[in-house]
Amino acid sequence: MADLEEVVVEANCREEITRHSHSLKSLFRSSSGYSAQVIPITTTPPNESTEKWTGGELIPQDAWLPITESRNGNVFSATFHLLCSGIGIQSLLLPLAFATLGWALGIICLSLAFAWQLYTAWLLVHLHESDTGIRYSRYLHLAITAFGPKLGKLLTIFPVMYLSGGTCAQLIIIGGGTMKLFLKAVCDVNSVTGTECFLLFVCMAIVVAQFPNLNSIAWVSLIGATTAIAYYTLIWGLLIGKGRPSGISYNPPEMESNMDRFGGVLNSVGIIFLAFKGHNVILEIQGTLPSSPKQRSQNRMWRGVTISYALKAMCFLPLAIAGFWAYGNKIPSSYGGLLTSFSQFNGRKNTSKAVLGLLCILVVINCLSTFQIYSMVVFDNLEFKYTSKKNKPCARWLRIAFRIFFGGLAFFIAVAFPFLPSLAPLIGGMTLPLACAYPCFMWITMKKPEPKSTMWFVNIGLGFLGLSLSVVLVIASVWNLADKDTSLGSPNRPRGEASSILLIVSSLLPAKNSSVATGPGATQFTVIAVPLSSLAKILAIVSTAALDAA
Repeated sequence: MADLEEVVVEANCREEITRHSHSLKSLFRSSSGYSAQVIPITTTPPNESTEKWTGGELIPQDAWLPITESRNGNVFSATFHLLCSGIGIQSLLLPLAFATLGWALGIICLSLAFAWQLYTAWLLVHLHESDTGIRYSRYLHLAITAFGPKLGKLLTIFPVMYLSGGTCAQLIIIGGGTMKLFLKAVCDVNSVTGTECFLLFVCMAIVVAQFPNLNSIAWVSLIGATTAIAYYTLIWGLLIGKGRPSGISYNPPEMESNMDRFGGVLNSVGIIFLAFKGHNVILEIQGTLPSSPKQRSQNRMWRGVTISYALKAMCFLPLAIAGFWAYGNKIPSSYGGLLTSFSQFNGRKNTSKAVLGLLCILVVINCLSTFQIYSMVVFDNLEFKYTSKKNKPCARWLRIAFRIFFGGLAFFIAVAFPFLPSLAPLIGGMTLPLACAYPCFMWITMKKPEPKSTMWFVNIGLGFLGLSLSVVLVIASVWNLADKDTSLGSPNRPRGEASSILLIVSSLLPAKNSSVATGPGATQFTVIAVPLSSLAKILAIVSTAALDAA
């Protein structure tokens, strides 16, 4: 058995350390001004074969942080995390994209987006671990290693912050709003405000967040993945079970001009690409898996990725096909199109309170579970800063304090900025390169494929195509937001991802006209029937709720 020794090596003494020093210099810094690193060195007896890396944790600080504290995960735990973080309400908009693109183009775009995202996930999985055993268990660290400290931070800090902290704030808005609808529709409780529901959701999330590390919440992710698959299945099952109304057409809706048509196509492509999420936590999830020279973590992780993407396809494709089959181009051109169509054609009186209550409970549980994965990235960053300064692990009471602090901060953001989900298409376009472009460039800079080889051309092409797509989607989102503002008198697009699930739940309420307020300062949706000659048979009239908590 090999003996383990610790040696101190200056950062510029070895080629490998020099290559990675800029990504690790914040971890180990000496008082004399030059960087040094404590590296476990495995001494191998002469009669045994020597490999580049013979095992051991090369970054001791990783053993103190929530993401990498426990590396005892397996294929199943990785699959649960990937499913819980990758399936969300954003995919409920897929039938709306099909309504603009049609059957052929819609299926082609969805298939291409699926293959593209799966390929970049494969790149990240194989970039997680270097030949020398250094593991990049955080997206930011990998970006710094690939692009350098300045460019890496510039490109990835904001997207990573938004996709972790911003996602948690959105989950509070969605989960808290759904809880309010559950209390109102199922329990006949009308005295609870949206702010109180937000606070209740945050308190529940903080309690669940007391588990010490990412690997310890695998069972939470299992529950979240199960509920997500369940409510997806319930929704497309209801669509098929209710049948298809008469007069359905599958031709794209008529547009006033070619520019409107082009903008609708871009918006639909953006909906399809943004239906896939979770790339920003792939490296973190892989960091929970064990690794050795004989059995690298990438093998287990790739099996988890393939299983999770197969299940994603089983959720996304039936929902998109069933929604478009049921309503065709009669889906209103809004973020809640499929859901308002369900209310319009099938009616609330045909849906029991049991189904409504079950749907609400599944959504809330899924939001609570997903909150744990994305918040763990924030907890890890907070503890990283503390352990870097104190050179010791966080005490238990300090971990609890960090979790309460972040829960309070996310609650404040959700209450103060309830319109945050309305900016999801815009910010989603800005963060799209994390999934579609940056992994391709990382592969080129770190793996250094032969210039003009197949892998080189594929990654260069996909990388620049991903950047171009991001720019186009941002422009289209700004255009759509400006168009909404100019037609404020009769808007036909409920804003943001949150409106999707809120509209499907509110559409089942046993009332002709229903108003849903998600909190102080939140966007209020009133569902009103309009004449049959209108394409959008149900309009969501947007108004601003009172800024008081009452």
